[in-house]
Amino acid sequence: MPARRKARKRALDVLYEADQRDRPPVEVLAGYIERIERPRPEHLGYTVSLVEGVAAHLDRIDELIASYAEGWTINRMPVVDRNLARIAVYELLYVDGVDDPVAISEAVELARQMSTDDSPRFLNGLLDRISEYATR
Repeated sequence: MPARRKARKRALDVLYEADQRDRPPVEVLAGYIERIERPRPEHLGYTVSLVEGVAAHLDRIDELIASYAEGWTINRMPVVDRNLARIAVYELLYVDGVDDPVAISEAVELARQMSTDDSPRFLNGLLDRISEYATR
């Protein structure tokens, strides 16, 4: 698994736990980092930047997801899908080193592995609409 995909998967784990436990993502991240044995994996830095970035921009990210999720409220989405969307939207809007198609395809691939059968198509459409908005 490529390093950035591992980082996204770990960020998803942290955001999922924070969402389920109704805890701040940065607090859950701190506990996650404490549990990692040394030497720490190379992808940890990108995991940290994703979680911190999503946490810092969560209101704006959720606002966009809610606006572009046709027929879905953000709270009604599966937790995995909601947090994959958050990571991808953060990358679409705030990470210059990741091309939009890469951010979208990574979220779709992780949804294929970890969520419902309908999730990849749902996330692809949602993120594509947000990407079009972001490039205006």
